[in-house]
Amino acid sequence: MAKKEVLPKFNIPLENNKKLEKLVSGIKRNKVLNTLLRMSNVNAIDRMGFNDHGPVHVKITANLALRILRILEKNKVVPSIVKNYGMSKEDAEVIVVMGATLHDIGMAVHRQGHEILSTIFALPIIDNLLSPIYKKEEERTIIKYETLQTIYSHEPSRVPLTIEGGVVKVADALDMEKGRARIPYEAGQISIHSISALAIESVQISEGKERPVKISILMSNPAGIFQVDNLLQEKIRTSGIEKMLKIEARIIKDGKEEIIKEY
Repeated sequence: MAKKEVLPKFNIPLENNKKLEKLVSGIKRNKVLNTLLRMSNVNAIDRMGFNDHGPVHVKITANLALRILRILEKNKVVPSIVKNYGMSKEDAEVIVVMGATLHDIGMAVHRQGHEILSTIFALPIIDNLLSPIYKKEEERTIIKYETLQTIYSHEPSRVPLTIEGGVVKVADALDMEKGRARIPYEAGQISIHSISALAIESVQISEGKERPVKISILMSNPAGIFQVDNLLQEKIRTSGIEKMLKIEARIIKDGKEEIIKEY
């Protein structure tokens, strides 16, 4: 049964972003959002045999997205909200965190087309979350619909039109440590799905040399490549920010880390 975990445990590094601080506070208090995330897990875990698509997943995704965005900004990559609308990097952080938190709430109804359902369900929640932060209607409207783009385009079939959308899409796919793989498998059965899901030891995001962001995936055995090839690679390819990323798959061999594949 899906655990009744709610988002008061939702913690991310604020780095003195007051808008983000208010957003996180609102996320923790929003009962509709917390309920939808719980319902998403009932469908994902109890009814479909998937892994977590609720509070734990969105917390991990939000933290990963924020880290990727901040590294890109440090390397002079300008967020789309800044480039196109003259808003701030603090606003870009609001978009990626809100998008990461809301991207799977459509799972409360169904897996199929959940990204479209998520954009619909997110509309009143976004209004509630943004009202205390943005007093100007124009700013609220821009943030709202830029966030909806990150939600709508997080599935592999759609290429985001913004940096923020690409960041959320990649972060979503990187929640793959130790059995948290996004590919479902039948619990209790030994298969390439179950073996590879347990092979991913850690996902590390750091500043790169050749490209702004370096993503290192540490595996205990080569079966983890199945997860990378069957999900992460496709989402990277359709992220719109693929040229800003370098991905290394590493394996622990004789007590040392060894690169076995690069993307």
